[in-house]
Amino acid sequence: MKIKNVNLNLESTITCGQIFRFYKEEDNSFTVIYSDRVINLKMDGNDLIIDSNNMDNIKEIVSNYLSLNKDYESINDYLLKKDPNLKEIISFCNGFKVMKTPKYETIISYIISQNNRVNNIKNSLDLISKEYGKKILFNNKEYYLFPDKKDLKRITLNDLKEAKVGFRDKYIYDFINSDFDEEIIDNLNTKDALEYLKHYKGIGQKVASCILIFAYERYDVFPIDTWVKKYMLERYNLKTINEIEKYAKDKYDKYCGLFIQYIFHYNRNN
Repeated sequence: MKIKNVNLNLESTITCGQIFRFYKEEDNSFTVIYSDRVINLKMDGNDLIIDSNNMDNIKEIVSNYLSLNKDYESINDYLLKKDPNLKEIISFCNGFKVMKTPKYETIISYIISQNNRVNNIKNSLDLISKEYGKKILFNNKEYYLFPDKKDLKRITLNDLKEAKVGFRDKYIYDFINSDFDEEIIDNLNTKDALEYLKHYKGIGQKVASCILIFAYERYDVFPIDTWVKKYMLERYNLKTINEIEKYAKDKYDKYCGLFIQYIFHYNRNN
């Protein structure tokens, strides 16, 4: 199916580090493993072409996943009013979206991500999914969905070691077997949501921030990495994470987390 006339930089959105289980195909499309299905996405000019093993409700699912219904024009106008110097950065990020990723998979993914390389993260997630997830055949290839909470309860510490998650194995095992409820966060303000997540071992400030911005659309959190630190030091002479957080929160308020994502994307690719 086709969604016409979308403002989407598909490659930048898919490959920027928000998700880990995707495949770039020879035709420049991207196959992603999303929740209960496998989806292939391709841009044809300004139109988004979608194929999947399960086409039920696919337009709504993809629009939500890629934040196609979010009013980025108004958000960018808001940021530009706060800081006209962002014009070049916002222009560079045209079509770049912050995705809405599945909650439980995002949490496990970002626990694994600590001090880890992207290829290693993907490999670990693939191994866990192959062992405990549902097999899907799509376009003559095998894929494995990320297992749900019930299936993950069967995982052992040895399984996690074999999935090569490293020192994070105990964190993941304890988290999977904890009383965590991802829906509770929906009813918490951002400060309390951060503290709720950080209550679990293996989830610090940066991991909790990544979880909130990607899985819960909280655009007032700060997953700050080396690219952002480099830019903020060169541009504003801000040297510490606390200084960057205070500046971003004071300056950009409810969209300060989106500002950080723009800075990350701009500095990483420009």
